[in-house]
Amino acid sequence: MVTDSEEIAGIYREISKFPIPLKGFIGPQVTLKHRGQYCIIYTEWSQRDLERAERVKLCREYIVFYDDNSIVHTSPSGKCTELRDELLNRDSPSGTLKAVLRGRTNKKGEEQQYLEIDCSYPQIWSKTSKEKSINLTALDKHGKVYEDDQFGRLVWSHSETHILYIAEKKRPKVESFFQHNSELDVNEEDGDGNRAERCQKPVKGDEFVYWEDWGEGLVNKNTPVLCILDIESDKISILEGVPEHVSPGQAIWAPKDTGIIFVGWWHMPWRLGLKYCTNRKSALYCVDLIGNECQQISSGINSVHSPRLSPDQRHIIYLEGGNVRTHHQCYSLSLYNLDKKVTSTVVKIVDYPTVDGFTGIYSSTLAQNCWATDSQRVVIDTAQGSRKDLIVVNSATGIVTSLTTGSEAGSWTLLDIHQDLMVVSCSSPNCPPNLKVGVLPAAGQEQGITWLALDEAEPLPGIEWKILAFTPPFEQENPKFPDLPFEGILLIPGQKKGVKPPLVVNPHGGPNSVFVASWMLLPVALCRLGYTVLLVNYRGSSGFGQASIRSLPGNIGSQDVKDVQYAVDSVLKEGCVDSEKVLLIGGSHGGFIGCHLIGQYPGLYKAFATRNPVINLASKLGTTDIPDHTMVQAGFDFAPNLLPTPSVLTALLSKSPITHVSRARTPVLIMLGEKDKRVHPTQGLELYHALRARDVPVRLLWYPDDNHSLSKVGTEADVFMNVALWFAFALDITTAA
Repeated sequence: MVTDSEEIAGIYREISKFPIPLKGFIGPQVTLKHRGQYCIIYTEWSQRDLERAERVKLCREYIVFYDDNSIVHTSPSGKCTELRDELLNRDSPSGTLKAVLRGRTNKKGEEQQYLEIDCSYPQIWSKTSKEKSINLTALDKHGKVYEDDQFGRLVWSHSETHILYIAEKKRPKVESFFQHNSELDVNEEDGDGNRAERCQKPVKGDEFVYWEDWGEGLVNKNTPVLCILDIESDKISILEGVPEHVSPGQAIWAPKDTGIIFVGWWHMPWRLGLKYCTNRKSALYCVDLIGNECQQISSGINSVHSPRLSPDQRHIIYLEGGNVRTHHQCYSLSLYNLDKKVTSTVVKIVDYPTVDGFTGIYSSTLAQNCWATDSQRVVIDTAQGSRKDLIVVNSATGIVTSLTTGSEAGSWTLLDIHQDLMVVSCSSPNCPPNLKVGVLPAAGQEQGITWLALDEAEPLPGIEWKILAFTPPFEQENPKFPDLPFEGILLIPGQKKGVKPPLVVNPHGGPNSVFVASWMLLPVALCRLGYTVLLVNYRGSSGFGQASIRSLPGNIGSQDVKDVQYAVDSVLKEGCVDSEKVLLIGGSHGGFIGCHLIGQYPGLYKAFATRNPVINLASKLGTTDIPDHTMVQAGFDFAPNLLPTPSVLTALLSKSPITHVSRARTPVLIMLGEKDKRVHPTQGLELYHALRARDVPVRLLWYPDDNHSLSKVGTEADVFMNVALWFAFALDITTAA
């Protein structure tokens, strides 16, 4: 086992250098004289730069030659280059143009946003000029353009004459009650393109009015508006007709560019945290561009997300939640017929795995392009147990077929599909992501797909992995949801004969998220240090059926804790790890479980490292951006207009790990993000003070510029080093004792 800090840092540097694919785009197809074809595949990657303490974005192109339904040859095209200042980009439908949103700082230190139109694939179109660059900040039609994964997007119209994007609504200027000689704010052009004569004075006394945002990871995102840029005239229009009680996002163009289809999230009773929360009350809308009339397409009863228009522009598919109020769940796949204006369900919510092993759809988002050329089949990547598979769904028959069952890779992600040519990313716990291409076979023959690598990443030597299946003992069965198995992913380091490695146990957060067998920096790096790592997907995790998810609310602090402990006991019984060197790590709800474990099973875990843990459900209720999550997971309905009763607060406290802290003896490392709006850092401070008062060894790390995910490059590196050294120190004390 590695314990030297320099050697630990070297291993982390080695593992963190592997880039992660972000997107792929299949360019225009070119037909050769001998009737063969080729295309350029543009890809973007993210890589950690430890020296600059930032993630750099890289791009690389590949050329793919294919004939009929088979790929003949692939190779890289040009060098891998770094993208600078790019916030968003999107190729036009034909692939001839590219829209790029850039962010730059001017000489005055002011951030400026520009929208550029470039020519794509100059090697095909023999054109390399920049068509135009528009300073969006100077036009002052709206606030900052959204670039986040939730709202941010650039969408070309089908005619390639307009670009749709989403920005913060322009706010009125404000000033102090005591400010004089106010400058007048002249409004922009009116509907006819003429300068309006109306003037607006700044609003006095509104300098410090609170603007509610969408919570963790979406700070300062308050009122998004749909913006349309006319490429010829450079005119920007703010789309009217969007209902005032919703925030629009995930927008696409309607057929023939007659309107905009979007998801609208309800504001009322207030903006609850939206990131990682696909259960938010929402509906699918369409607003026409002529009369600005808005039509609600979906019922609005349940949550919806990821609308995608079919190539023939006759159907929209989207994901729709059920009546479960957990923040992540199994989704149905809905189909809206634009001609008949009728909605049907293609794939229903799956309570228990089907006979053929299908567990349902759990995607938080669909690929931008996911339709096959026949406008009938849809390709989706989704968790299936502890793997992420590619499935193809026939929207006419509802038949679901796996494209990756039995593959050696544990995780598959669709990046793009065009003319049935697919580019995908795949990885495993011991193998970094690599890209593959394949041609989707005809309907009914999908299982015969052949994948060809664009680049080949080799598995790391000395690391093996496997998926473990667990069946809870009879006394731990959930009476309402019996016969629910769960799983774990075990990473095993290379080891000397006769030497048993320490075990690091890691339950995931969420709690309705899931570990899939993919490339993950922290577990891989720990395994390279010599630890066996157990990732536990306890009952309630996504990917195992809706019944599993429904089993957890009301049972947190009990069912999830017992599942993790049962998984640990099962691994220890195998005798492949050192039972005297068991360690624990977990963040958010994983920290909640970990804090329960060190209190309920004192003496077993030699050290615990936790990131932004949930400690006290009662005190968390008033400090989180998702109070509904706290209530629902504890087994109560969330009523925003009602205060929790004393009995509810008592129940919340009884399920909290803080009630077991008096029994804890495990040394604890706590890591907190000051800007965390999901689990306020006062939760971790509560644990810190409780442990110190009881003379339990504890160390607190405070990251002032990070939030719940602790995902900044510098933070990630510091977290890993401190965790590794905390574990090494604890085991050194154990060995000495």
